[in-house]
Amino acid sequence: MAADSLRTGLFNKTQFKNCGSFSNYYPKIIAAADFSSRAFRASQEPLDDNKNKFYKELGMFSFRKRIEDSILRAEMLAPTALELEEAKHVNQEEVIRDYDLWDDLSRSNEILLKLAESAKVVDNLRDLKYKAEEAKLITELAEMDAINYALFKQAYSASLDVNKFLDTYEMSKLLKEPYDMEGACIILESRCGDIYSERWAGQLAQMYMKWAQRQGHTGRIVERCPSNNGGLKSATIEFEFKFAYGYLSGERGVHSLIRSSENTSARPEASLASVDVIPLFIESSPDQLLIDDEDILVSYPSYCEDNLLGTSSTVQVQHIPTGLEVQSTGERSRFANKIKAFNRLKAKLLVVMRDQRISSVKSIKKDAKMDRWSRETRKYVLRPTKMVHDLKSGVQFPDVNAVINGNLDPLIAAHINSRQTTTFI
Repeated sequence: MAADSLRTGLFNKTQFKNCGSFSNYYPKIIAAADFSSRAFRASQEPLDDNKNKFYKELGMFSFRKRIEDSILRAEMLAPTALELEEAKHVNQEEVIRDYDLWDDLSRSNEILLKLAESAKVVDNLRDLKYKAEEAKLITELAEMDAINYALFKQAYSASLDVNKFLDTYEMSKLLKEPYDMEGACIILESRCGDIYSERWAGQLAQMYMKWAQRQGHTGRIVERCPSNNGGLKSATIEFEFKFAYGYLSGERGVHSLIRSSENTSARPEASLASVDVIPLFIESSPDQLLIDDEDILVSYPSYCEDNLLGTSSTVQVQHIPTGLEVQSTGERSRFANKIKAFNRLKAKLLVVMRDQRISSVKSIKKDAKMDRWSRETRKYVLRPTKMVHDLKSGVQFPDVNAVINGNLDPLIAAHINSRQTTTFI
């Protein structure tokens, strides 16, 4: 029960009202999160001497409530989390004492890596406790100093650090699916011959890059095929940080940007782009997956950037039995592209095997290759009302511009939450 209580602090009823009965399991923590979401927006605006005193007091009230909610959340979750992580760390130390590290070097490296990660989590949770106490103390000092705005701002900054760590920690506890801990490779493709879809694909690429920046990471556009209108025909983005695949796996499918014409009788205009997401193995490797050579078809098609350079280093690899195919063109040589294409194919096959709950490539059903345009994931509606509708989780989010500017966290959390709800049911 203690472990389960860690899984809810990130989610609140406002964001996930359509996510089923998951919220019924944890009323206290969700109530705290809901209470936090009602804080006034006045605190988000800078205060100056020209503002009305009423609005200044309202902003102070908002600061105080947000800080109190962060402290409450830390006091509810951090002690239990620290207790669990310390016990986990002790168990891992006992494993090392009982294990001969020279017997299997690859296994030893894995054990030592997990031990180091566990120690880091324990240290961060201890620091979190101090940060919450610091925010609480500064808040009390601000009250004593006749509501000192500068002190409140300092306490608020500390509370943001508390919330950011708890969000990340809770997410990591929920991401337990195979390959969730891996990096991610996103492959974008616009609808062929549609200039608006090409521009939309370019916006999606920037959306994912901005999302990574908000997480404190960077994405790399390793392959891109630009269109003549400034958009993208296709692009491949790699995110080389932990849990990237777990966060982004729900993005797979068709993303449509919908604009309704002022003429109500006309059909809404839709710009379409497909998104595929496969694991990017950073610390581990998919080499254990064996594929027969006769099941592989390697070709060397020309690619748009190759044509601009007058060369062709693109490598395309197809798995004949399933029809799955990938390509790589971002490396300088055919040899390097061939290695990367094979790794991407293995990653795709591993995901299909996981989804079909099988352990052998030969057992994959022949219909593994789906029409990438047949599965719609999300709608971004600009007119007549602005709304983002995530079709997988059922969540609707009103601020389209915020999402396109990289604020994917509510939608990503909704997807992860819906996976957990399905598991519980």
